[in-house]
Amino acid sequence: MNFINKLSAAWTANDSLLCVGLDPDVARLPQHLQQEPDGIFTFCTQIVDATADLACAFKPQIAYFAALGAERQLEDICHYIRQTHPDIPLILDAKRGDIGATARQYAREAFDRYGADAVTVNPYMGSDSVEPYMEWEDKGVIILCRTSNPGGSDLQFLQVDGQPLYQHVARLVAEKWNKNGQCALVVGATFPGELAQVRAIVGDMPLLVPGIGAQGGDIAATVAAGKTADGMGMMINSSRAILYAEHAPGEDFAAAARRVALETRDAINLQRA
Repeated sequence: MNFINKLSAAWTANDSLLCVGLDPDVARLPQHLQQEPDGIFTFCTQIVDATADLACAFKPQIAYFAALGAERQLEDICHYIRQTHPDIPLILDAKRGDIGATARQYAREAFDRYGADAVTVNPYMGSDSVEPYMEWEDKGVIILCRTSNPGGSDLQFLQVDGQPLYQHVARLVAEKWNKNGQCALVVGATFPGELAQVRAIVGDMPLLVPGIGAQGGDIAATVAAGKTADGMGMMINSSRAILYAEHAPGEDFAAAARRVALETRDAINLQRA
């Protein structure tokens, strides 16, 4: 099953557009896990188990692991997800951007080393920075388009042939790069107007949508702007709000994560009809 089919099945099976991001900050882990050699693995896999029936995807952010030299724990987490929850797509959030042989090595890292179903990439260096990922035709290539950070406007709103650069990227991906039907785009929830513009350009192409939760994106506006005609089409990511949801005395971190994930999934679903 390729990435797009796997994602579509997860949308339906779990009645969910929620993508759970795995961004483990050791300083915010429960105290008893901060000193454990495999504390990151324990934390992330318990979050995964607590939210797997509520999610359409899991998205580990590689920087949180690489900064700590914890790539082995990331490998183990990815293996755990593939073995324990094989129907949930695994997205490696790496935002790689290089060309030729180097890009091919980054693709091998994502798809062979970590076994990801999809990877995020940066299109700034053009088609030959993206094509090596396309060689894995069953994998997803999720391309940065209109990102959720305010500074994205520095470049993404520059005019190219009378349109903002992010719209040019959306058309380029939809009309030229997506030859194998494996592409998706990153478009932030913090800019619902631009999200609607991208949806109009790319049709039913899946969108990875960061920016709700800790970044403050509005769920109702996001769903209205980005959903497809059948109420699908998005992986709406929440990371910190779910991972670090524990606040009540004695509340278990995984149970707290599940509570917030359920609330978020249901809040999204209220807007899908």
